[in-house]
This record gives sequence, C-alpha cells and structure tokens, in this order.
Amino acid sequence: MQPRLYYCDHHAIPLPAGHKFPAAKYGLLREALARDGQFRLKPADFAGRELIEEAHDPGYVAGFLNGTLDPAVMRRIGFPWSRELAQRTLASLGGTLAASEDAIRTGFGGNLAGGTHHAFRGEGAGFCVFNDLAVAILALRRAGRARRAAVVDLDVHQGDGTAAIFRDDPDVLTLSMHGRNNFPFRKQRSRIDVDLPDGAGDEEYLASLDGVLPRVFEFAPEIVFYQSGVDGLAGDRLGRLALSLDGLRRRDSLVLEMCHSQGVPVVITLGGGYAEPIARTVEAHANTFRAAAEILCELRCPLTAPSGIA
Repeated sequence: MQPRLYYCDHHAIPLPAGHKFPAAKYGLLREALARDGQFRLKPADFAGRELIEEAHDPGYVAGFLNGTLDPAVMRRIGFPWSRELAQRTLASLGGTLAASEDAIRTGFGGNLAGGTHHAFRGEGAGFCVFNDLAVAILALRRAGRARRAAVVDLDVHQGDGTAAIFRDDPDVLTLSMHGRNNFPFRKQRSRIDVDLPDGAGDEEYLASLDGVLPRVFEFAPEIVFYQSGVDGLAGDRLGRLALSLDGLRRRDSLVLEMCHSQGVPVVITLGGGYAEPIARTVEAHANTFRAAAEILCELRCPLTAPSGIA
C-alpha cells in the first residue's frame, strides 16, 4: 500500500500583494508529488483544540481562533488574521498529527505543511501560529503511543519555539542546525545547536550534520520529527547559506537512512523555503519526499518499531 502524505493547501489564505510568504509552493508541491505517483495524497483534518492546548496557552489559542489577538501579536506572526488562516492553521496541525500516527504504525509519516517551529507556548512568530511539532509529540505522549522523541530541525532558521517548549523536558531532544546570523536573532537553547556561518556550502554542511546525527540516536528516541526546511538553498531570499539541490538531497538521505537503519519511525514536516523562482523551492521540497520513497519505502515494508512502541 502506498504511504500517505497530508496537505492543507486547499485552505487558501488571503495575503496582501507582495507578501513574502510563498503560499503557492504548497499546491505546486502537491501537484509535483501527485505526478510522481509514489504517495497517496489526503486532505488533513482539523486538529482539536484540546490537543493544541497541551502545547499552548489556552488564552493564546482562544485569542487566535476567535480573531481577538492584539494586532502586535499578529504582526510578529507575520500574517493578517482571517478565518481562512485559522482553518489552514488547524489543518496544518492536523496533518502532522495524522502523519505521526502513520509513522508509529508504518515507520513513516509526511505532512506537506507544518514545521512551524517559531511558535512558543504563548505566542507565534515567523509565519508560525502553533507549533505542530510540539502538539504532535505531546499528543503521542498523552495517548501512550510514544514518550521519547527527537526533533531534527534542519531549517535554516533556529527552531527557537520548539527549543523553548521542551527546554526542561528530559524526554525530548531538540537538534537545530541553522544559520548563525539569521532569524531569530535572539536564539534559544536547544539540546543540540549547530550554527553555521553565512555562505556555508554542501561539504561544510554535510560534514557538520554527519558529525552530530549520531548524538540524536544515542538519545534512543522512539520517534523522530524531521523539520526539513529547504531555505538553506543557495539564493534563498531568507536563507544566507549556499547549499545545492544535490546537497539538500544528500542531507535528507543522511537523516532518513539513519532513521531507517536504527528502526526509528520518522515524521517529515515541510518548513521554510523562499527561493526564486519558486520552482527551485518546490523541487527541493519534492526531493525530500522522493528520498523518503527511496530509503524508507521500501515504503511497502513497515519499519521494525523499537521496543516501547505499540
């Protein structure tokens, strides 16, 4: 049976002309993967409010869903509030929740959205309203599906919200490998931080990743969440690194091959990507899921789950 990927691009959000959020990439990515024919594509259901409140302050959740947040809070998020934005946000979360269940059952789950790692418990930032990674990890824990989780965040921007939410949680390892001089300019402390200089290219990046990944699996996670942003691509408007498309694909292969060899289920979330033309961003994102098809799937054969996972 073909593995599933979840999408939410059918919830279009109204944005002003010239807005730098690349909303078009999500539908273009779904179309590219549909042409490949390696995955079943499924619209994501909305996440329930109760699960969101496991990771986020209930007052903040209510304020966003009701459209009553202070305008300054919405400016930090980077979007004007709309009912459509609320629906898309809930569906993006729902995609990661469903993908995490798929991963527990089969070894792999994927969301063509999510990776909203700049959302803190009581506020959002950087195009991130709620932190889908945190919501999904805490939902699995609540359901008794998995307790120890690792976040491998390879977006070019530090996963500051995820780091802050799990700072004092001994059962969650956060790895963020990001641009030293990029947003957020006030960094949080992940369990493992690797900061790279402007202009770092394929070989420097891959050597750093190869050196740090074993520490993730020494932690013995029961599930890995891979925040697979492609904004490290050379020429990305918000990136400042210099990875090639081939370098990004090699990056994906390093992560996914190690998950596969260790028998650890993995959830892929999308994260950032702002290259122009947008086709370069779409290709880079599509390559992540193509790598999953090649490495994990063997996708027709579930991974052997580690002990402790139902």
